[in-house]
Amino acid sequence: MSDDARISIPSDAPEISGTRLFDAPRALVFDAFAAPDRLARWFGPKGFSLTTQAFEFAPGGVWRFVMHGPDGRDYENKIVFREIQRPERITYVHPGDDDADPVRKETTISFSQEGEKTRIDWRMRFPTLVERDRAEREYGVAIGLAENLDRLGDFVEESAGPVFSTSRRFAVPRDLLWKALTEPERMAQWFGPKGVPVIASEMDFRPGGSYHYGLRTPDGGAMWGLFEYREIEAPTRIVIVDSFSDEDRGLTRHPLSETWPLKVETTFLLADTESGGSELTLRARPFEASAEEITTFAATLDAQGNGWAGTLEQLDAYLAQD
Repeated sequence: MSDDARISIPSDAPEISGTRLFDAPRALVFDAFAAPDRLARWFGPKGFSLTTQAFEFAPGGVWRFVMHGPDGRDYENKIVFREIQRPERITYVHPGDDDADPVRKETTISFSQEGEKTRIDWRMRFPTLVERDRAEREYGVAIGLAENLDRLGDFVEESAGPVFSTSRRFAVPRDLLWKALTEPERMAQWFGPKGVPVIASEMDFRPGGSYHYGLRTPDGGAMWGLFEYREIEAPTRIVIVDSFSDEDRGLTRHPLSETWPLKVETTFLLADTESGGSELTLRARPFEASAEEITTFAATLDAQGNGWAGTLEQLDAYLAQD
């Protein structure tokens, strides 16, 4: 799932850093840091657990938690978030005050995309070399960082689950394919299963924005869905988290399966072809899913292929008349 962590302790700078490559999308790796229930499953050295007392994942927000060591000792911690740029960077400080652990340092965690993988560069900077060396001597910071990256790798592998993938080529240039995916009036002309027309198509196309759509089902009812846009790299890549929804944008379960993942991360990759046309590759995996949800997703890969085949046929027909 990931390569071994590489840890660095330079002799001329008060830093300890580590880097590791994860076989998972950047949004998934970034979101491992974004909620206390996820952090509780991996944050800290091997054998440690944590209890969160307060958590606000925003610039200026505070995360207070207790690290419980395997020897029974508790370590009070306070983190203040300085910068959060989803999905590229997180910066926070351990101020070493308020009876928290006295280690003072600033940490910057950078997330870079390497193909479909994600590299983390985790850099801790201390006020002085003396404080860096004391922290390493008393707390084993370098070993702890390596073990922390190992635990993150296990968590990411467990969370990623199976991957659904499909692709299709189109006779139109990539810029037209991009428009069909990014303009709500165009999406309304082709998106959804065959015979299920779009009745609502509202889009705020930007990272952090959303697409809320409604479909008219054969029985005369309505089915709603919601995209949350995570990453947009025009005109080659779109990453969303998609869910079933209701008319008021609330998240709902699959109408036919209570164990279908509440959230699915889907990546759309657009490429030029040698003939002057374009190719769309779609990859989807469960997001923040339970073991039961992952099992349900894995058991329906063939059905997902059939469903997307029909939707992409409609996209092809729409593009042919554009």
